[in-house]
Amino acid sequence: MKVTVVGANGQIGKQLVHFLKEKDGYTPIAMVRKEEQADAFANEGIEPVLANLEGSVDELAKAFSGSDAVVFTAGSGGSTGLDKTLLIDLDGAAKTVEAAEKAGISRYVMVSAYQADDRENWNDEIRPYYVAKHYADKMLMASGLDYTIVRPGGLLNESGSGKVKIGDNIEPGSIAREDVAKVLLEVLSAENTYGAAFDVIAGEDSVEDAVSKI
Repeated sequence: MKVTVVGANGQIGKQLVHFLKEKDGYTPIAMVRKEEQADAFANEGIEPVLANLEGSVDELAKAFSGSDAVVFTAGSGGSTGLDKTLLIDLDGAAKTVEAAEKAGISRYVMVSAYQADDRENWNDEIRPYYVAKHYADKMLMASGLDYTIVRPGGLLNESGSGKVKIGDNIEPGSIAREDVAKVLLEVLSAENTYGAAFDVIAGEDSVEDAVSKI
């Protein structure tokens, strides 16, 4: 399976790209927006593709051409303004959904945010971010794609445990970015996750067992 990782230079995306490279049956394509980022992946033997989420749907569809799946791991980041939240986390994500359809790709995995589906549980300090995630997810769900939406809890930079908890109404919690990447890898070919959207935090089940129960 040839997988384009959108936001491949980000903390989750970069780990996913390397997991895909190491796993039989997968070929990662690292979608980045800067030449130096592309060169860094190429030097590791990973195929890069240059594209910008603020570009056109046609440009993104061209970047996706030949892939079997798209994983959206991009984000505007906490240091940018609300304009980038709108342009990247909402419109950028929406354009990749349209581009995947245009490129004839049916499999799409979205990294969202814990409880993005439930306005009552949004953090007021980053409510615009949750709005962006909520509506990007809605657009994906309304598409014709075989989607999976992964909504991780508070993101940590520590080493992953490989143990997670998955569900729709689980308690607030955190999760290592490494474990989020492992969940993304596991769901890619798991047909039982098609059409599923779920929260994920650190837990007691192995990633494989947790995903198999969805």
